[in-house]
Amino acid sequence: MSDSQKRAVRNYRARLGERGLVRFEVLGLEADRELIRTLVRQLAEEGAASLRLREALHDAMAATKPRTGGILAALRRSPLAGVELNLKRTRSKGRAVDL
Repeated sequence: MSDSQKRAVRNYRARLGERGLVRFEVLGLEADRELIRTLVRQLAEEGAASLRLREALHDAMAATKPRTGGILAALRRSPLAGVELNLKRTRSKGRAVDL
C-alpha cells in the first residue's frame, strides 16, 4: 500500500472514530451476510429504531445465555439433601495376601 493510501485509510478510520464507530471483523455464514450488514447498518444509526433493535437483540441474547449452578440446584433437590451421612471409613491394615 502506498503512503497516500495508508494516509487515506488512517484519515477514514479517524473520521469513523469521531462518529463513535469502530471497525471490526466477524465470522458468519455466507447466507447471513446481507442480514448482518443490514443489522450493523441499522445499529450504527442513532435513533429510536436502533435503540429498539439493540434492546430486542440484547433481550434475545440474554435469554440464550447458559444458566450456571445447575449441578448445585440438582444436589439441593436430591432426596438425600439435608440427611446426615456418615462418610468416614474404618481404617484397617487390610488382609494378608500370599504371593
